[in-house]
Amino acid sequence: PTATPPRETPMFKRFAHLRVFTLLVGLLLASACTAQSSTAPYTEGTDYVTLPAPQQRLSSEGKVEVVEVFSYGCIHCAQFAPVAEKWRKQLPAGVAFKLLPAPFSAEWLPFARAYYAAKQLGVVERTHMALFDAKFAQHFPINSMDELADFYAREGVDRAEFMRIATSPEATAKLKEDLALIQKWQVDGTPTIVVDGKYRVAAVHSYDEMVAVTQWLVKRELAGK
Repeated sequence: PTATPPRETPMFKRFAHLRVFTLLVGLLLASACTAQSSTAPYTEGTDYVTLPAPQQRLSSEGKVEVVEVFSYGCIHCAQFAPVAEKWRKQLPAGVAFKLLPAPFSAEWLPFARAYYAAKQLGVVERTHMALFDAKFAQHFPINSMDELADFYAREGVDRAEFMRIATSPEATAKLKEDLALIQKWQVDGTPTIVVDGKYRVAAVHSYDEMVAVTQWLVKRELAGK
């Protein structure tokens, strides 16, 4: 006699439905994960700003330019400095990091002049962190050109040469040029990072996030170069 197939019990139906349901859920989750992975991790207008009329800025070596707009008179820049120092040493080979002093006020003007002089004298690498430390950690009264000259003299810099360069017409011209660039980038606070002349990043939530957003933008720029 022909064998009769076993009847499908309610329990068997339940397991069959459960298997179908599990497969559907798996497909939905896979779709959700795919959609999530294709979404940018940072939001335009919140985590960074695309500059009006952006223009790619490459260094003389053809590298993507990352600029930190800062001031030695800014305590937030002093707090960000150790993070920035560690991060800039880990930047990809195709990236050039630059500092740009912001002369936002008469009080900050001497610090901008001091940076230009230090850069021309080739001492920024060894005095950058030291100046922040002297002013904000050791609380030395460093505000005027004379006080800044005293600081650099303690660091082994010729005081008279420092003052000559810092107050020169060339330094004044450089100040005006960079101030125009800062205004073009619509920078209104420090520290601020500008990536490739296209994107502005500020410390919205934390300095670590500021670096993370910058790194993400840098990778995008390198990929599209």
